[in-house]
Amino acid sequence: MDTPLREERDGRVLLLTFNRPEKLNALSVELIRAFVRALDEANDDDTIGAVVITGAGDRAFTAGMDLKEAAHDGADLNTPETNVGLAISRFRKPLVVAVNGLCITGGLELILSCDVVLASTTAQFADTHVRVGLLPGWGVSQRLARQIGPQRAKEISLTGSFVDARRACEYGLVNRLVDPGDLLDEALQLAHEMADGNSAVVQAYKQVIDDGYLMTLGEALPMERQRGSDFFASLPAGSVEAGRLSASSRNRTDLT
Repeated sequence: MDTPLREERDGRVLLLTFNRPEKLNALSVELIRAFVRALDEANDDDTIGAVVITGAGDRAFTAGMDLKEAAHDGADLNTPETNVGLAISRFRKPLVVAVNGLCITGGLELILSCDVVLASTTAQFADTHVRVGLLPGWGVSQRLARQIGPQRAKEISLTGSFVDARRACEYGLVNRLVDPGDLLDEALQLAHEMADGNSAVVQAYKQVIDDGYLMTLGEALPMERQRGSDFFASLPAGSVEAGRLSASSRNRTDLT
């Protein structure tokens, strides 16, 4: 029996696939709970270094919340078990998204919370809160404006209109565009590059970037200096030099 969230391991990378293609991978409460649970478990699993998120099929990453189900069940989507934005914010490792089609409302909120977003050249994005008569609760009203600017964010969110992949990339909504057939492979490769790094440094560096983004530059620079000093002081004697030698050796091997 198919599950709404498919989980697969590729070495140190966990691939999470929204698996409701017949519903354009709409986010049911069951799917949301499974996704939040999978992230929390991966957060505590030292054998996982990064996560890739995508959607089943080629029509949609996700069409957002399953509104028919939500209206029928009246589920609260802002609890620790159902708020996707909160789940992602407490996830310490890199999250790479492969947007393979429609990315609507809840899907847009999800990708704005993640670390790197690759998109198919056929992807389309929209925030349809105004069209369905709802206000957001997963962060899109704040994150979108900070990422692409308030005027562009208002154009997207106050019209509910679709943005094609090319314009989304020009706006900085996604990192890069990839041919549909290469999308997942490129996302996995990128996730492996992150997962293969020093996990303590990768996680600490991600946190420094995220925390600093919420500060002024005057606040963020001393925060970086302090965390850098604290991290260096916590390292065992000789570990930094050993790390340099190891990296140097790998580089020489790659060139021969």
